[in-house]
Amino acid sequence: MKKYLALLFAMVMTVSVLAGCGSGDAKPEATPAEDTATEERTKLIVGFDAEYPPYGYRNEAGDYVGFDLDLAAEVCERRGWELVKQPIDWDAKDMELNSGSIDCIWNGFTMTGREESYTFSDPYVDNSIVFVVRTDSGIKTKADLAGKVVMTQADSSALTALTNEEDNEDNLALAASFASLEQTGDYNSAFMNLEAGSIDAIAVDIGVAQYQLTSRGDTFAMLEEPLSTEQYAVGFKLGNTELRDQVQETLYEMLEDGTFDTIAANYKDFNLDQMVCLGK
Repeated sequence: MKKYLALLFAMVMTVSVLAGCGSGDAKPEATPAEDTATEERTKLIVGFDAEYPPYGYRNEAGDYVGFDLDLAAEVCERRGWELVKQPIDWDAKDMELNSGSIDCIWNGFTMTGREESYTFSDPYVDNSIVFVVRTDSGIKTKADLAGKVVMTQADSSALTALTNEEDNEDNLALAASFASLEQTGDYNSAFMNLEAGSIDAIAVDIGVAQYQLTSRGDTFAMLEEPLSTEQYAVGFKLGNTELRDQVQETLYEMLEDGTFDTIAANYKDFNLDQMVCLGK
């Protein structure tokens, strides 16, 4: 009898242990995120196009400067972070962001039409996409671009404006009238091609256009009628609301105490102060 009871007890214990391994009632093991406290941020790695003045570019001294980098520097100063300026290939920005090589994209980054792909700050600049031509080209309107070679940056909002097939009939018809729509890796190359006469026009953000018109004298002209309008924001990896909220909170502090407008005023040649929309 004792042997029988012992055997029965052992069988009951075995069944209990096996039941405890079932997925339905088992308590999941703690993940590393649950076991380890979130490390306090010490730096902000900003991804930017180093040939996109006035938002981000290399000056004559070889330093990376620009309106967006100035904003980022002030945010980092106030939050006690080190600012890491990370130049990137614009068409590789998604890979850089999703791999964690950069913390955000902050460089005249259009949020319009990309709202579902990134976590964005509130927009801070109203922007238009315009056409720039040579002053002596005889091109005065968008209709004059028919049969012309037009260039824009690869993976840019200007390219999207000319190729997006959703509710975009007018711009698609315009693009179809071109002799060709060319792409380049950066706008500096586009403006060199325009100056050399190998292309007829550039589709580009108005801030960049104004910079080029200011720095190159009477070489170029901007068509009055824009291709489209859009807004700039800081782009974070989709779901990274914590970092977005920290940066956005500081941007509003800068707006409230006047620092944001002071930084914009440093770029008065590009009318950035007239384009600021944060808080409006």
